Amino acid sequence: MAKVKGASPPPRDIIAEVERLRKAIEHHNYRYYVLDSPEISDAEFDRLFRRLAELEEKYPELITPSSPTQRVGAAPLDKFATVRHSTPMLSLSNVLSETELEEFDERVRRFLKMAGPIEYVAEPKLDGLAVEVVYEHGRLAVGSTRGDGITGEDVTANLRTIRSLPLELMRPPGVPAPPEHLEARGEVILAKEAFAALNAEREARGEPIFANPRNAAAGSLRQLDPRITAARPLDIYFHSAGAISGRVFRTHWEFLETIRAWGLKTNRENALCRGVEEVADYYRTMAAKRAALPYEIDGVVVKVNEIALQERLGQISRSPRWATAYKFKPERAVSRIKAIVPSVGRIGTVTPVAELEPVRVGGVTVRSASLHNMDEVERKDIRIGDTVVVERAGDVIPYIAEVLKEKRTGKERKFKMPSRCPVCDARVVREEGEAAYRCIGANCPAKLKEAIKHFASKGAMDIDGLGEKLVGQLVDRKLVKDFSDLFRLDHETLAGLDRLADKSADNLLRALEGSKKPQLARFIVALGIPLVGEHVARLLAEEFGDIRSLARADEARLLAIRGIGPEVARSVLQFFAEPQNTQVIERLLEAGIRPVKPAKGAAKGALSGKSLVLTGALDSMSREEATRRIVECGGRVTSSVSAKTDYVVVGKEPGSKLAKAKKLGVPTIDEARLLALLEERA
Repeated sequence: MAKVKGASPPPRDIIAEVERLRKAIEHHNYRYYVLDSPEISDAEFDRLFRRLAELEEKYPELITPSSPTQRVGAAPLDKFATVRHSTPMLSLSNVLSETELEEFDERVRRFLKMAGPIEYVAEPKLDGLAVEVVYEHGRLAVGSTRGDGITGEDVTANLRTIRSLPLELMRPPGVPAPPEHLEARGEVILAKEAFAALNAEREARGEPIFANPRNAAAGSLRQLDPRITAARPLDIYFHSAGAISGRVFRTHWEFLETIRAWGLKTNRENALCRGVEEVADYYRTMAAKRAALPYEIDGVVVKVNEIALQERLGQISRSPRWATAYKFKPERAVSRIKAIVPSVGRIGTVTPVAELEPVRVGGVTVRSASLHNMDEVERKDIRIGDTVVVERAGDVIPYIAEVLKEKRTGKERKFKMPSRCPVCDARVVREEGEAAYRCIGANCPAKLKEAIKHFASKGAMDIDGLGEKLVGQLVDRKLVKDFSDLFRLDHETLAGLDRLADKSADNLLRALEGSKKPQLARFIVALGIPLVGEHVARLLAEEFGDIRSLARADEARLLAIRGIGPEVARSVLQFFAEPQNTQVIERLLEAGIRPVKPAKGAAKGALSGKSLVLTGALDSMSREEATRRIVECGGRVTSSVSAKTDYVVVGKEPGSKLAKAKKLGVPTIDEARLLALLEERA
């Protein structure tokens, strides 16, 4: 536990109470999320949690990374760092019939020279995102995605938000203590009910719905802002071991039972099977109960139980010889494409959607299917009027699996992506190297809600009080049709909205008025130009000095700026070539927006051109504030340490970035040194 200089230590009874509360909360989390057998009511659990939060707020030196209150405590990332798995996360071979399952069993017994039946563990094959978590001395240290099997993405902060994942392993009586080092591998999922609720919310907000629970889980876990991940009810099940130090398991079943006792969630549907016949019976049982399960599965996984036999069997290429996936047959039906229509998503992505003759697939009536992008349309040669095979294969949202070209009559027509947005008539463009087409209209109604939220965000115009529900009302009631309409709102209009009291209306009007003199770089960010983030916006602001000069820039001028390449230059040119966008900017200026030019000599100092990484908590400011001040002094803040990093700023309770900095020989500085560098000017 960190100590505050000059402060007296917390009373012993407070320290003891904090420890008791943490243990109680984790115990009840385990009972609720892992065992599905709660011992107390939600209200009683909330009371325990609130008491712990109150004590930690009063005595911040007692806060530790493993405290239940710290599940959502990380600042948004610029990008994910990479993690190299100590042993590869292998993929599985597939079998698609009982005959192929028997052939798998024969190969195993032949390799092992065993005549009798093999003992297998059969597990539901969850349709989620594969991850690995690492515990050091019982505490969660690192979590990563499978990636390519060798290297994955560091999603530790996001995994910490999953309630069924313990931040610290349990030590129940009668069970060996957790080892010094434990790597456990599993699947992050979104249950069917949670998936349906999430899609309903997104549809109500005008956002594109997720194709299936797996995509939803993957998209949720790979958010750069852990707060978004925390808002989605992800779950996790563990099924395999990575490297382990200080503990040896004889069988895979023993591993599953032991990690469950330590608090890691395993699947209650797992079964021990003596011989391949019992595995086949298990497969039929799971196929029959598949629809009733609370999560999606697409088959069963079959593993040799005895670890010594697994080691003897080894692996072929990147698949183990001792395991296979027995996949379910996909649910499919035949239909005809009546039309292909372009659909505009929340960030302007234009997606071709097939309108189908209604057909029942897996108990659901299907009337449409996303074709994803034009590359997919062209690869499968999908045409209007085609007879197609529609599959669900466990997915909630169907897709076109195959075109029955032999059914063609010659009347089928190819689909062409429109050059103008079907919603706002702005240009539709496709960036070089990208699959997606995008509407570049700044005030396209299809993406206006998300555009306004971005426009008002802290890194842009920083308009406090413009929350999601309020933005939804303003757009749905057609009170705001582009950014400039925000600055024409009055008290009477705002006070007439749902759940917006007089005081809230006044506060919002003050926030809008106070945002009228943004730094030019922030104004550029607020416009939402594709590929233009804070760093590029700052370069553009320094080069051009005002927004109209930037709007008139040509390609040569843009490419002459160090740090701006052809793709960014092309994106900027396309944005300002769209009359709708320049009209919005003029209306903003007419509404009283006066972007502030960068001061001469700004961004020149000891940190100018330097790359910094922050690790641990700072006393004098938040990470957001530290990042802002570093950027204002010409520096750059990144999320991962590399040989190109100039400084790693070390706060309280630093993470693994400190160790990496030492390994790479990157200089480390403390908070006092950072403050001194921020004050230096060239």
